[in-house]
Amino acid sequence: MAEEECTHECGSCGVAGCGDREDAGPSTFPTNVNTNIKHVIGVVSGKGGVGKSLVTSLLASQMQKKGFKVGILDADVTGPSIPKTFGITNPLTADKDGIVPAQTASGIKVVSVNLMLPKDDIPVAWRGPVVSGIIKQFWGEVSWGEIDYLFVDMPPGTSDVFLTVFQSLPVDGIVTVSAPQELVAMIVGKAVNLAHDLNVPVVGLVENMAYFKCDECGKEHFIFGEPQGEAVAKRYEIPSFATLPIDPSFARLCDEGKVEEYDVAGALDPIIEQVEACGKADAE
Repeated sequence: MAEEECTHECGSCGVAGCGDREDAGPSTFPTNVNTNIKHVIGVVSGKGGVGKSLVTSLLASQMQKKGFKVGILDADVTGPSIPKTFGITNPLTADKDGIVPAQTASGIKVVSVNLMLPKDDIPVAWRGPVVSGIIKQFWGEVSWGEIDYLFVDMPPGTSDVFLTVFQSLPVDGIVTVSAPQELVAMIVGKAVNLAHDLNVPVVGLVENMAYFKCDECGKEHFIFGEPQGEAVAKRYEIPSFATLPIDPSFARLCDEGKVEEYDVAGALDPIIEQVEACGKADAE
C-alpha cells in the first residue's frame, strides 16, 4: 500500500509513528509582519449560555477606556456574537498587508467569521480542522497593527478550538465565566484544570447573571440561586472574581450594538487589575 501523504493536520491524522508529530510538539503560530500583539487573554466557559461573549465585550471596552490598544479575536466560529454586540455590520476587507480588522465605535479592532458571511444568520457548519485553520488565519493573516491586549472570545467547552488557541497562541492568561449554579461551577473546573494542564494561568472568574436588582425597591433577587463566584474562585485558587447582574438595559444595548456605552460601575475592576498584572509581569 502506498505511503499516506502527510497533510500536516496532526489533530486528525491517524498515522502512527509520524516523526513530524512526535518531534515538533505545540508551536506558536507566526503573526503578520505588521502585527505586534503584546498580551493575549482568553475568555472561556465550560458551557454555553453564561454570557462569555458579553464579558469579552465588557473587558475589551473597559481596557479601551483605560487607554490601551485593544483587539478581539472572535474564536467562537460557529456561534459568533461579538459583531452584533458592537454594532459592526461592514464586511472584513483586505489590502496588500493582509486582512484588515473591523473597528468598533471606540476603536477596538475585531475579527469574526460573521464579518465574512454574506448574511449574518448563515450557519457555519465546519469540522474541527477547518475551525482551527480559521483561528490560525485570524492570528497570522490579519494586519492587527499595535495591540496591547487581544481578547480571544472562545467557544464553550474544552475541545478543538481550546487546544488550538492555548497550544498555538502566546496566551498570557484566561478569564473564565460562570453563572450561579453548582452545575456551571463544576464545568468551570474542567476548563480551569485543562488550562493548568496547558500551563496557562487563570487570572479571574466572572459570575454573570448573579442577581436581579429591583428598580423600585433596590432589593437584590437571586434568580438562579445564591452567588457562588467567591467560593468557586477559592476552590480553584483563582486570584480574582467579579459578579455581574441580570440587567435589561445591558441586554438592550447589546441588541442595539452599543455595548461600549454600558457602565459596569467598577464591577470588573478586580479582573481588570489581574489582566493588567499579566502585562506588567511580562514586562519584568
